[in-house]
Amino acid sequence: MNNLSYLTKLSAPLGLVSLGLVVMANTPARAQTNFPDVSSDYWAQPFIQRLAERNIVVGYPDGTFRPEQPVHRDEFAAMIRKAFEKEPIRQIESGSVYKDVPEGYWAAPAIEEAYQQGFMSGYAGNVFRPQQPVSRVEALVTLVQGLNLAPKRQAITPAPQRQVVKRPLYLPFGILALMQPLAIPKATAAAPTTTPPPARETLSALVSDYYTDAQKVPEYAVEEVGIATQKNIVVNHPDPRVLNPNQPLRRATATAFIHQTLVAQDRIAPLSRNVEAYNYIVRPAINQAAR
Repeated sequence: MNNLSYLTKLSAPLGLVSLGLVVMANTPARAQTNFPDVSSDYWAQPFIQRLAERNIVVGYPDGTFRPEQPVHRDEFAAMIRKAFEKEPIRQIESGSVYKDVPEGYWAAPAIEEAYQQGFMSGYAGNVFRPQQPVSRVEALVTLVQGLNLAPKRQAITPAPQRQVVKRPLYLPFGILALMQPLAIPKATAAAPTTTPPPARETLSALVSDYYTDAQKVPEYAVEEVGIATQKNIVVNHPDPRVLNPNQPLRRATATAFIHQTLVAQDRIAPLSRNVEAYNYIVRPAINQAAR
């Protein structure tokens, strides 16, 4: 990619003006919340507007948002950097840089932080592949693992035991006295306990039972998809039950995933039930019962 391409892409996430000639570092521009290519009835409009108000997602120099455009790894790293604050859990060794992330690359700081915070890693050969599209399932795995989101364990209540009332047995006193040496106290039986199934088993069942295309979820991602489903992070349009895990992540969907992750962290209020976008948030019956 040439320098002009870098500058063009840099203008969106870092708020540069005129292809990087002026940087409003100390005076942040007013966030753009309305985009000509995001109509009021567009399915993801509430997600986009809410995060645009917080400057977590931004548009392009021409004023558009391009909601259907695929998200590359560098752009997703930039979104994560703006959305989440997390202490580093690992450090990049001094002088160590990805071979395909040149010095001065617009997303280099975001890529570095995404690695240090545990959200994203590189590939063999010390490459990051910044221009590689992110799949929907990769985005969910990145959010769940990067934020250390834990599954909800379903408590299992044992069925109540029917009590049997025994009639007392009356014996003559003499016979009872002869039985005393042989009387052994009866041990009190411990109440039966039911161990909930392992988290992975529960999450796998949740994924397979809810999504009609669950068989397309990679094995490595089943647990993370289950956790994201439990926490209402997944947003599927137009059908909530179709995950399309391996399709490219679009900018609109990336915004929706990040919005719902912030909701799960109680950092942003959830959408109102009367908003159309609410209908595309995955809410399995298991979640509704727990509410």
